[in-house]
Amino acid sequence: MSTMRNSVMLIGRPGAEPEMKNSNNNQKIARFRLAVNEGRKNANNEWVENTQWFSIVAFGYLADRVEKVVRKGKQVAVEGSLRNNDWTDQNGIRHSTTEIWISDLFPIELERSQASN
Repeated sequence: MSTMRNSVMLIGRPGAEPEMKNSNNNQKIARFRLAVNEGRKNANNEWVENTQWFSIVAFGYLADRVEKVVRKGKQVAVEGSLRNNDWTDQNGIRHSTTEIWISDLFPIELERSQASN
């Protein structure tokens, strides 16, 4: 039996306010970039942080939710799946992007006692 799964969960901070658009069939679309920091110790036992940026896309009611909840720098968790997009431009140059199409969004708010520590 073979089981396949395309699932992503990220916790990070948006780098800007979401970009809102409507598709040709008038469906709302939200896009934003999410920064996820990962820390680790290097070979010299020094703490090193690495920031990865991810392109996030939401449709319909989730786009409405993104518009209401997502703010630059405010931590959120997203759940969704990876989508690869390949195309050739008018000059014959191939392009490729990977996006995360979300299926859920969770704002992360620290309690005041945690935020002050």
